[in-house]
Amino acid sequence: MADNLSDALKKLKITAVDSTADSLEGCLDCLLQALAQNNTETSEKIQKSGILQVFASLLTTQSSCTAKVANIIAEVAKNEFMRNPCVEAGLIPPLVQLLNCKDQEVLLQTGRALGNICYDSHEGRSAVDHAGGAQIVIDHIRSLCSRTDPANEKLLTVFCGMLMNYSNENDILQSQLINMGVIPTLVKLLGIHCQNSALTEMCLVAFGNLAELESSKEQFAYTNIAEELVKLFKKQIEHDKKEMIFEVLAPLAENDIIKLQLVEAGLVECLLEIVQKTVDSDKDDDISELKTASDLMVLLLLGDESMQKLFEGGKGSVFQKVLLWIPSNSHQLQLAGALAIANFARNDGNCIHMVDNGIVQKLMDLLDRHVEDGNVTVQHAALSALRNLAIPVVNKSKMLSAGVAKAVLKFLKSEMPPVQFKLLGTLRMLIDAQAEAAEQLGKNVKLVERLVEWCEAKDHAGVMGESNRLLSALIRHSKSKDVIRTIVQSGGIKHLVTMATSEHVIMQNEALVALALIAALELATAEKDLESAQLVQILHRLLSDERSAPEIKYNSMVLICALMGSELLHKEVQSLAFLDVVSKLRSHENKTVAQQASLTEQRLAVES
Repeated sequence: MADNLSDALKKLKITAVDSTADSLEGCLDCLLQALAQNNTETSEKIQKSGILQVFASLLTTQSSCTAKVANIIAEVAKNEFMRNPCVEAGLIPPLVQLLNCKDQEVLLQTGRALGNICYDSHEGRSAVDHAGGAQIVIDHIRSLCSRTDPANEKLLTVFCGMLMNYSNENDILQSQLINMGVIPTLVKLLGIHCQNSALTEMCLVAFGNLAELESSKEQFAYTNIAEELVKLFKKQIEHDKKEMIFEVLAPLAENDIIKLQLVEAGLVECLLEIVQKTVDSDKDDDISELKTASDLMVLLLLGDESMQKLFEGGKGSVFQKVLLWIPSNSHQLQLAGALAIANFARNDGNCIHMVDNGIVQKLMDLLDRHVEDGNVTVQHAALSALRNLAIPVVNKSKMLSAGVAKAVLKFLKSEMPPVQFKLLGTLRMLIDAQAEAAEQLGKNVKLVERLVEWCEAKDHAGVMGESNRLLSALIRHSKSKDVIRTIVQSGGIKHLVTMATSEHVIMQNEALVALALIAALELATAEKDLESAQLVQILHRLLSDERSAPEIKYNSMVLICALMGSELLHKEVQSLAFLDVVSKLRSHENKTVAQQASLTEQRLAVES
């Protein structure tokens, strides 16, 4: 065989220029036979022989041998080391030119050759891009789309594969294909050829690649992709095929329009059926399907319209079935159920309905199952749901009466920042304008000490911010001397002072209001901590800074007046020339700030 191959390569070099088709054909057959027996070794010999340049000239003029030459190129380009040499030998321009011919076998082999050269090869893709190959292939797919004969379907599969290899993991080339209109073409292809598994798979892989791009989702939304994918999904029995469709559905379902289309196409019913079939199974494939189906369900609920459609005023069968996930024994379903409730709880109407219909007890029971060595993701999801449910004013007292605060406090010992963050947010929502609850929690030494500890969690900005906000909220909503004393004794004052310098105006304001209440109600207890935290200097800075918001300037001046009741802090105020700063604010464009400046100036003048 080796001798035959060497002879064939020599002959090809000599006869390519001036030869009959018959003699050429014999040499090409010999190469194809050698490639079939040992592709890698034969490809190396072809590369060393310099015959690739000969192929370039053979492809320039079409003959009965053209398909075989393209076939040989397709075979050698299966090897990574051959792709660059194929580009360097100038094979791409003549191959792209061949895409304009009418011969089906030539088109098939040319599509294979280009697809293999492009596979994982930047040079191959660039050369095809430069020669304009992608547009010609898309035009072919468009014109051949409706024909369902086997030969045509085989050609379409090759062309789809070529586009996939051309654009895989390359955002620029994927965007180019999208701009060329590949998406509606492939969606139409999927609809017509859904019986052909090879072509269907190729379309799905192409969709999976393209669906990651934001611009593609807008185009997908204008097609009937949702309907086609759900129709295809319903036919699947094999796990691998379902997974392929899931991989396309997940990125597409990030788009709100497509979410609604998928709901209307009946995807939710398919997902619920999968959950029902797989929930009690311990097979790996079933566990994987259960996770994917329930995760996708949660994703569909992230769209406002799709969520509201499935909620159906709390009477929807989907909503009712999701409720049954929460008491399930599957951690995955507990997680998905709690996340689904958190998603349903995105408007006041839904929240009020759910609280009135007993969802709070279900979530507290779920949390109870995860207190000791619990599943962190389930804890986080259940707390997220409770936090959202606590937003409407009418729900707060109902949830407090149901014992939500007590249930949440069981997780104070958690060392997991995501759980800490949601715990803090839930408590802050619950005590908003609930004086009694704020006082009760504010006198809880263990809670306050933990908050003070978390106020120093510099590695977790979210936990740090929420701890500060809850400390402030306990004071603002309780207006209680006992709460203030507990916070002073636990070392919380310095954190409220630091919070007044936050980059977020809302947090600055919350801190200043809480500090004003401390100064009004319990100044003697807090004065030393306020001094060591340099509150007076910070207030001077806030009032001097032109960038400070009007409400910050206003509350800073209110606080200055309140601090004058402390001899210790009074001296600090006098030493910092506050009168100059405040008198300038009398002409502030905000009337409330200007009025407060006049009052503060009078107070400072009297006290000086």
